[in-house]
Amino acid sequence: MQTSSDLKALLARIDRRGYPAYKDTKGAYRFADYVLSIDHVQGDPFASPSRLSIRVEGKTAAFPPELYSLPCRRIALQDELTRRFGSRAERVSYQAKGSGRSGLICVSRCGQEVLERTACSLDPKTGEILLRLEVGFPANGRTINARELEKILFELLPRCVEDSLLYANLDARRLRAVADLAEDQQAIRRMLPELGLCAFVADGSILPRASGVSDLPMKGAVAFRSPKELAVTLELPHRGKLTGMGVKKGIHVIVGGGYHGKSTLLKALERGVYNHIAGDGREYVITDETAVKIRAEDGRSIRGTDISMFIHDLPNGADTRAFVTEDASGSTSQAANVVESLEAGTSLLLIDEDTSATNFMIRDELMQRVIRRDMEPITPLIDRIRELYETYGVSTVIVAGSSGAYFHVADCIIQMDRYVPRDITALAKREAQAFPLCSEPLPSVSVPTFDRRPKVSPELCGDRVKCKTLGRDGVSLNRETVDLRYVEQIVDSEQTAALGACLLYAQKHLLNGRKTLREVVDELEELLERQGLAALCEGRSEVAFLARPRKQELFACFNRYRKLKL
Repeated sequence: MQTSSDLKALLARIDRRGYPAYKDTKGAYRFADYVLSIDHVQGDPFASPSRLSIRVEGKTAAFPPELYSLPCRRIALQDELTRRFGSRAERVSYQAKGSGRSGLICVSRCGQEVLERTACSLDPKTGEILLRLEVGFPANGRTINARELEKILFELLPRCVEDSLLYANLDARRLRAVADLAEDQQAIRRMLPELGLCAFVADGSILPRASGVSDLPMKGAVAFRSPKELAVTLELPHRGKLTGMGVKKGIHVIVGGGYHGKSTLLKALERGVYNHIAGDGREYVITDETAVKIRAEDGRSIRGTDISMFIHDLPNGADTRAFVTEDASGSTSQAANVVESLEAGTSLLLIDEDTSATNFMIRDELMQRVIRRDMEPITPLIDRIRELYETYGVSTVIVAGSSGAYFHVADCIIQMDRYVPRDITALAKREAQAFPLCSEPLPSVSVPTFDRRPKVSPELCGDRVKCKTLGRDGVSLNRETVDLRYVEQIVDSEQTAALGACLLYAQKHLLNGRKTLREVVDELEELLERQGLAALCEGRSEVAFLARPRKQELFACFNRYRKLKL
């Protein structure tokens, strides 16, 4: 390993040479408190920035083991360090001048959720910290300006490291509060099944967001307050007693007038599969970690999914036990989404009437009288929702604004009234008696089969497949776009990048037609658990910025990949 003095001498030697001479800096250099690695050097000052990493030994970082003694505490600490380093880097970014991206210093930009990322990792055995960042190597035109890079590497970066990665320079009480909050959140998530709950919303939570383009809490919003009939009190390891609304397993319907907070509550439950940072307002909105938001997706591809529970006896004779289409309708796509969620192991479905296919959700009495059951291939969700719970153990939370039909099958009905929830189950059930459902015998179906064995063409299994991330909207593999716009629980573009990396890895190692999709996803999960997200980069020094997606999003990504053969 070279020293920082060697790096300084190298920079002096290549100053004012052509930009490609920056390639000579690649390698590892020992500084006083850390090792700086230059893992990838950009091709010119206008290209994507260079990739660097900083490794601080455990005894130098000196973080107390209690801050990372549990996985949830470690991930929260890593998240906090990433945010702190990013804040410091933002202050000094572009203080070094030059063309293009010269002087840029940045790390992953974290949102309101706490995610495991490649940006910062802490070894639970040694306490060693590894932080990855991007730096724009300075140039005048395409001529190296090594003095400005020296300013970055020997003045600005050391300052960021001292202020962000050394425990002695940080607020110990804040770090402990971050780790304790994560442990409390995990404790609630662990309590849910023990208490017969699928979600919990704490009193005092702020659910509305600042705007449609901001995930920050809305100022002056009405704080959540549980109806007394649904209130539960939890005892947390650090917070102590906490009271809020317990969403019991079963079928819940959320109703209310427009703009009264129905979808806002559902959105909070949707995001409750992740932990949130302090001050977000949803710190103690905790949802079953397997919950899946279901919606219609006109035009999505379906690859061999058994949708016979909902769709059968099609006029064209298509096999709905292994249904394939490149252009699904709203009802067909939503049926596939439900069944694929079962395959992914969900215990809770979250559904908003506004984004659902009407004919998948319900057929009213008049329509049933005109179009008989034997003329309609679609069995709506309302006829299967009780079966989903009693046979498959899958609860459902539905937002309904225009149809009261689900009152008949609901276990609990919550009215949102100016963002205040009220339990109106008894009233709604009583009123529903005046509007009985028109019931007809349901077609008998067998249990959905989950024996799909995906494979890809040999040309997609090599090292030349190019993967491009399209923000949170999807990934492109060799110009084949995997559309993830409607997989609504993807909250960060780095999760999308990780899904693309998982597809690449699976194409090379797992998609051979012998393993079921469940086995493929389980192997990927085991790899990520054992070796971390960096394992997807397969030993390359340049590790991409990735954030860990859930198992459910892995399934969603594979199911939307049109090159998959089943």
